[in-house]
Amino acid sequence: MAQYQDFLSKQSEEVVTIIEELSTVFIDYPDVEMKMRYRIPFYFRKSWICYLNPLKSGGVELAFLRAMELEHLWHLLDFKDRSQVAGIELKVDSSLDLELINELFAEAYHLDDTVAYQSKRT
Repeated sequence: MAQYQDFLSKQSEEVVTIIEELSTVFIDYPDVEMKMRYRIPFYFRKSWICYLNPLKSGGVELAFLRAMELEHLWHLLDFKDRSQVAGIELKVDSSLDLELINELFAEAYHLDDTVAYQSKRT
């Protein structure tokens, strides 16, 4: 937890607001936990579900690690030349759409619960 607090202490107020609000939403799901990986917060259950990455623009990218496998909402995500991971940029001033974020997380959570992760690495 000290690593997480250190991470937050280096972020802007806007980024801290977004991360803390979303972390609360994600941790409310059964068996989801936050772990610091690559110096940013990742949310796990059986496998990695998503992460929150501060952006130089002042917002946060909410990225889903199995975005290509999402059935319903993947088209709302930006793949940024990535083949599997995709996300959305969040900013406080544009009001966080918590309903959409919850839908995205719920679908990713369900995928994690029902379809075992298979590494794409060869």
